[in-house]
Parts: sequence; C-alpha cells; structure tokens
Amino acid sequence: MAEATFLDSTELVLNMGPQHPSPHGVRRVILKLDGEKVLGADCVIGYLHRGVEKIGENRTYQQFTPYVDRMDYVAAVSNGLGYCLAVEKLLNIEAPPRAQAVRVILTELNRIASHLVWLGTHALDIGALTPVFYCFREREEVLTVFENYCGARLTTHAFRIGGLQYELYDGFEEQVKAFCDMFLAKVDEYEELLTGNRIWIGRLKGVGILTAEECKAYGVTGPLLRAAGVKWDIRKAQPYSGYDQYEFDIPTGENGDTFDRYKVRLEEMRQSVRIIRQAVDRIPEGPIMGKVPKVIKPPVGEAYVSIEAPKGELGYFVVSDGSPQPYRVRVRPPSFINLQAVDKMVRGGLVADVVAVIGTIDIVLGEVDR
Repeated sequence: MAEATFLDSTELVLNMGPQHPSPHGVRRVILKLDGEKVLGADCVIGYLHRGVEKIGENRTYQQFTPYVDRMDYVAAVSNGLGYCLAVEKLLNIEAPPRAQAVRVILTELNRIASHLVWLGTHALDIGALTPVFYCFREREEVLTVFENYCGARLTTHAFRIGGLQYELYDGFEEQVKAFCDMFLAKVDEYEELLTGNRIWIGRLKGVGILTAEECKAYGVTGPLLRAAGVKWDIRKAQPYSGYDQYEFDIPTGENGDTFDRYKVRLEEMRQSVRIIRQAVDRIPEGPIMGKVPKVIKPPVGEAYVSIEAPKGELGYFVVSDGSPQPYRVRVRPPSFINLQAVDKMVRGGLVADVVAVIGTIDIVLGEVDR
C-alpha cells in the first residue's frame, strides 16, 4: 500500500518563532516534521541585527566599550572584559593587580547571574514554574552588587581599558562574602527541586546529545563542550586576569545530553563561588588603572583575545591602523557558534525536545545577531 501523502508531501514544515517565547528571542526555527518527529531544523537569524562590529569601527576605542555590553546583555561584564583585554594586548599593557582581582570577582558574579537566568527560563520552558522565582531571587542579590559598584544592573559597563574606573565601595567585600555564604545552600535547593524529579529527568536525559567529536566539529564551546566530557576551560587553558592564581575545578559530563549540561552549569556556579571567595580574600592594595593615554592610539597591528564567558568562548579580534578608531572589530560570540549544532541535536527527537534543546544552549539573540 502506497504511503499516504498530504499535498504530495510526507513532511510538515512548521515555523517556531520569531514571535515565540521558546526560541529565547526574535529567532525563527523552521522545523521539518513527520508528525511529532523532527526530521530537521533550520535557524533563521538576523531579526535583531544592529551592526555592532561596524559601530566599533566608527567610534574611538573608549567610546565603543559600552556597546559590547549590549550584545550578551545577560553577561555584560564578561563582554566588557574580553574587549578591554584585546585593546590592552594591542597597547602591550596590563591592568594593575588590584583591578585584575576585582575583574575576576565581578566576572564570576556575572557568570552566576547568567546561569541563574538560564536555569530559571530553561525550567520554565520545560514546565517547572517555581525555579524561575528562586533563581531571580538570588540574581537580584548579584545585580545589587553591580548597582552599588557602577550604578547599573544589566548593561554594567564596569571595566575600562587599562583597569577600572570606579574604586570599590565601602562594604563591597562583606556584601560579596555574604552572598557567597547564602548562595551555595540555594544551589542545593535547586538540585533538590529538579535533579531527582522524574519529569525533569524524562524531559532532559538522552535529549539533544552532542558528542565530544561533534562539539569539536561544530566549534561548540562552554558548558556544551564540557558536558560532552571535554575538560576545556579558557580560564585554565589560557589564563587571563590572574586566573592561574585561583584553585577551581572544571566540571564535566559523560553523555553530552541536556541533563549533563544542566549538571555542569550547576557545578560551575559552585566553582564560581569558590573563585570569588579566594579573590575577595586577596584583593591587593594599589592603583585601579594602568598608564593609559587619554587618546588611545595603539600601534599598527592586530590582537585576538578570548575569554571563558558563561556561554562559551567569547573572542575579540581588533585591528589597529594607528588611528584613534579600530580599523576592524570582529567578535566571536559563543551563542552564534553554538547555535550551529541545533539541527544535529534535534533530529530524531520530538517537537517538545526542540524547546529543551534551545533552552540548554543558553543563547542570547543580542549576541547572535550583534
């Protein structure tokens, strides 16, 4: 008996987005379906494109620093750090030790805040309502530290080329330590809610598997790569900002599925607390800014610097022609690169699995489209 067809096709093409909460922004996923089974997926991006890289080529080096905060706006501190390090490499300077310690503290706090947004929204996508309230409750404490430090909560603009603009406020160390003491128990609370939950396990285990070889082929980095068992973290592999002075572990998974990525990110938050405590205890005295001219004109050359952002490897390639403006700025955003693997991860699964997979990648469209 011939296979039944509808309009001479056995496939159903379905648009998920761009006006849909599950793609986590204005992004369209074209799904090819056989009933509920996913045969393939194409990601259509560009709805949010703002030309950030071209803006960078038409601003001075200092003027461009606030723009990078608007890419991955959930992890603005990390964006600023990567750009500052790239320009500092061009200038052949380093931020003073005090500035480096503060940079580490704020960046790791930002990693926690970013993972909390991911966990809350990911659980919401799966159907768990409670975690989003818990996660945003703790995130508020991190944002309060940012607000007290630089006046901003989301697009923080915390760093400057050569170091920091703001000295620490009175009570900074005590407030950060109090957060660390409180937060570890909250991570245990998240695990109690989710890790043993049979619905959570059923929706995540064995879903969206990406092997170590596939991660390398696609250029996937961050928690996705580590969940596949690859112990790669730029903070240890290519240390920057004094990360080689701190003791911390690189959490990894075994199966490379959505459940492993969840477990890796939970452990990453615990490791971030471990780093923050060490950094707070050893903030040195001294200046917070290196010797940087008022008008920055790096010598002719180019520099590439990558850091371990919450979502993976975030790289900045900056080319100088000797003028006060960059000749070329190119950003290597982890969300954009990791998004390549969506089709591989969802093939053979169900439509509901697509939602889980997109959530586990942890993308921000401001970074994807730039």
